Formats: sequence, C-alpha cells, structure tokens
Amino acid sequence: MNARPRLLVLRALGLGDLLAAVPALRALRRAFPGHELVLAAPGELAPVAAATGAVDRLLPASAPGRAVPRRLDWTGPPPDLGVDLHGNGPPSHRLVQCLRPGRLLAFAHPDTPEIDGPPWYAEEHERDRWCRFLRAYGIPADPTDLRLPCPSDASPAPGATVLHPGAGAPSRCWPVDRYAAVAAALRERGHRVVVTGGADEGDLVARLAKAARLPDTDVFGGGLPFGRLSALVAGARTVVSGDTGIAHLAVAHATPSVTLFGPVPPSLWGPPAHRRHQVLWHPGGDGDPHGRRTDPALLRIRPGDVLEALDRLPGPS
Repeated sequence: MNARPRLLVLRALGLGDLLAAVPALRALRRAFPGHELVLAAPGELAPVAAATGAVDRLLPASAPGRAVPRRLDWTGPPPDLGVDLHGNGPPSHRLVQCLRPGRLLAFAHPDTPEIDGPPWYAEEHERDRWCRFLRAYGIPADPTDLRLPCPSDASPAPGATVLHPGAGAPSRCWPVDRYAAVAAALRERGHRVVVTGGADEGDLVARLAKAARLPDTDVFGGGLPFGRLSALVAGARTVVSGDTGIAHLAVAHATPSVTLFGPVPPSLWGPPAHRRHQVLWHPGGDGDPHGRRTDPALLRIRPGDVLEALDRLPGPS
C-alpha cells in the first residue's frame, strides 16, 4: 500500500502570521485533499494549526525574530510538494529545497533563478499576497476565508473588553498609561475590562493592571493557553490592541476590535474592511516594526481616539 503523499508548508513565524495565512492553508487543503499537510511552524502554535482545519501535523520549527530556521527535522522520504509561505527567499527557499521536494512553490527571486514563481510585491497586504501567490500556481484562494470555529473552552471573562498592551517589538506597543486611561473610562461606563499578555509580558501586564487598578481576576498575564485565549477573545465585547497576534484572533472570531497601528500601515496587516474592526493610524515616515522605542506615529494616537473608535463599533459601547 502506497504511503499518503506529503505536502510541507513553511511558515515558521508567530500567531498573527499564522492566522493571516489561514486562507492560503485552506486553499492548499482543498487543492490537495489526499496529501498529509505538514506545517513547519513554532511548536506552541500546534493548537492554532489544528483549529484551522487545514493542517494534519505540525513540524516544530522556529528561529529568533522573523529569521528562517537553520534546519527542519523532516524524516522519511522527501515531501512530494514543498510550499514556502515564509518569505520571498532565498533563505526560506533553500531551507525547503534542502529536503528535495518533488515540486517547490515559492516566489521568484534573482538568487534562486531555478524557481519560476510569481513576483513579490512589498506593498501588498499579507493575506492578499499569499492568495495571489497560490493563484499564480493555479490554486484558487480566497483571502476572506479567515474565520476559526467557535472554541470549545468557556470564556474566563465573557462580555469583557480585552486590552492587550504587548506586541512583538516595543515600536508597536502603545504606552501603558494610555491603556490605563482607556480602562478607567470604560470602567466608569460600567464595562468589565481585562488585560492579557504573552508569556514574556508579565511585567507589562502587571504595570497596566496596577495603573488601571484592576482586580486579580481580570488579569491574564504570562500567556494564556491558546484554548482559553481563543475563548476569551471569541466571547469578548471588544479587543483593543496594537498590531499583533490577538488582533488577528479577534478577526478570526468576528469579535469587534480597535487596532492601533504605528510603524506598519493597516494596508499591509490590518483587518478586513468592516465596521466591527476599527483601525487607528497616522501616516508618517517609514517606521521600524522591530524597533526598540514606540513609533512616533503610534504616539500620535490618544486615549480619546480609542474611546471614539469604540463608540463607532456596532452595538452599545
């Protein structure tokens, strides 16, 4: 009996990156229903990959920042198909090429002339980019195919407004005192406000909780397991955050959100155009999304701007 053919997808990035790639992953699932779809991504994203309904198995792979992993722990025969959803190459191209796939789908790059892929456009939304990439190879892909199923876990704070002050870099973190001002205004309106943070953001979460005088029951620092985080976001009244993974999770659950952009414009990473997703951004110079200081464009957003954006969301605010 022949072994099931295998399709390897490289996307060794973060939560938001994986959620932005859901339409592409589902397109590959539909195009190759008989293949085992193996996703090379950080091990902690296994529950997210499973929730997409497109991935059969996660192959743990990661590197600091947004770098390409040095190697993939692939075993057995080469994959029948390799797909580079990580970047425009050549490092990510060559990482997949090392596995000798029967066929490789990747963007064109001058340093990998043997790959006859579509061109890379820097000023293109991440969801649209990867769907266009697959369509260039004859694979239909819908960038609006973003939703995740309703979580099985119960929300730890149903109906709360979720504030998430962290992001992948300081340049995308709005100041804690401004989040605290938003929290105070919302609590005066009678809203429950909770704060979340990643595994390495405990201090940031604690600072916000103290400044906003939140009870311990409304503080979720240290990185919630994905099931609980997903349930919290799915059952939230609103999510307020910077340009980071939880903003994409709000989109995936159709939860109203206000997302604050700084060094990167929403045209590249923002939510779909819908009234339930409000974005705040002040155009300026080219910022550094991995910078060590809060981007000047992000600092132009005031607490009043966030409260006004919350008032624009559907339903009572």
